Amino acid sequence: MQKPKILVVDDEQGLRDSMRMLLEDRYEVHLAASGREAIAVVKKEPIDLVLLDIILPEIDGIEVLKIIKGIDDSIEVVMVTAVITVGKAVEALRLGAYDYITKPFDIQALTEQVGKLIEKKTLQRENLSLRRLIESEYQFEKIVGKSGAIREIFRVIDDVAGNSATVLITGESGTGKELAARAIHNRGPRKDKLFVALNCAAIPENLLESELFGHEKGSFTGAHERQLGKFEIASGGTLFLDEVGSLPLPMQAKLLRAIQEKEIERIGGGRPVPVDVRIVAATNSDLKAETKDRRFREDLYYRLNVIPIHLPPLRERKEDIPLLAEHFLRKYNHEFGKKIKGFKKDVLSLLASYNWPGNIRELENLVERLVVLNRGKEIEAEKLPAEIKGETGAAGTTEKRFKEAVMKFEAEFIRSALDKAGGKKSRAAKMLGIHRNTLIQLEKKLKI
Repeated sequence: MQKPKILVVDDEQGLRDSMRMLLEDRYEVHLAASGREAIAVVKKEPIDLVLLDIILPEIDGIEVLKIIKGIDDSIEVVMVTAVITVGKAVEALRLGAYDYITKPFDIQALTEQVGKLIEKKTLQRENLSLRRLIESEYQFEKIVGKSGAIREIFRVIDDVAGNSATVLITGESGTGKELAARAIHNRGPRKDKLFVALNCAAIPENLLESELFGHEKGSFTGAHERQLGKFEIASGGTLFLDEVGSLPLPMQAKLLRAIQEKEIERIGGGRPVPVDVRIVAATNSDLKAETKDRRFREDLYYRLNVIPIHLPPLRERKEDIPLLAEHFLRKYNHEFGKKIKGFKKDVLSLLASYNWPGNIRELENLVERLVVLNRGKEIEAEKLPAEIKGETGAAGTTEKRFKEAVMKFEAEFIRSALDKAGGKKSRAAKMLGIHRNTLIQLEKKLKI
């Protein structure tokens, strides 16, 4: 693995040599005796960190800082000088220097500072690499992922996008069902027509028919003018019916007829209206089980389930979590005008170990909150909620109490057996139906 590159810029040869001896075991060290030499090195080598003296021959260190940042703003610069005024320090920091140190400096403090900055630079490089992967290989429409499960989804979407077959997308809430539906639309021949989405669970039952099929003027109280339904609006394009399992049975029958006959009838209308829509439906419930309980029409289920697509929960595609987190970080950096460079490594580990009951939506909401509240250049673990950091919380307390209750019961049960056996372990173990050695282990565990 290539060592990180550090450039030491100082006109004192003894200091340059000392710095090289101090750092060369862990880093590739470059030396420059002047500002011009430093600029030449930066133009030639991908330098990670510059230790830059302020007082230099020919070109002042502040001017060299400006030029280095102009060449590559991602290079970290620490100013080094024997004497520094407040004005110089403020100017250097304003121009992009990370920090400054004064001579003579503490060797341990210097090496720790260098180590932190190099770790930060390495993380930035990894995040940049991750961003490039997201933007190329690992993004399909607006769906992000590289896991085998999500790549299979990409393949199925590509296969079905070119025709008008009805698609039923299943998956837990927050898994991205509407994104998948939009990807099907955008990659198919109807992409230049409308994609119309309707959340069936969000519409009151008495308004559903009008929302889907429209109504004529005067057809009911409040119908002051003709209104087109979602079927007519989406004609030529795609109609996405989210939470289709929430439709009441009478509406299911009307939906089935509209799909089969490719025509609808507005409320109060006297004639059928032909429609040409591709139906993509979605649900987070088990419609097959619903048909057995007669809460969902079996004929409609089979009519919708021509091409099934199941989106896995985020806990089953954990390798996608860093990609998704980075994707949302870039999104909300842009939205809120932030410049957060990435996540600390331990943050990504904690995100990957969490089960995400709210799936991708929960992850996106968390990243949005972290971006809004974060004041530093990176997101750190202490900013994460307690449940993601693995802290006990209410749920953990309940689980702890349950375990304590079980252990208390076991201890009392074993004490009772020992009392009946007169303290003889072999007899007590026989009464309990366990081996004597197991009883001894339980006594130790339960502190009997």
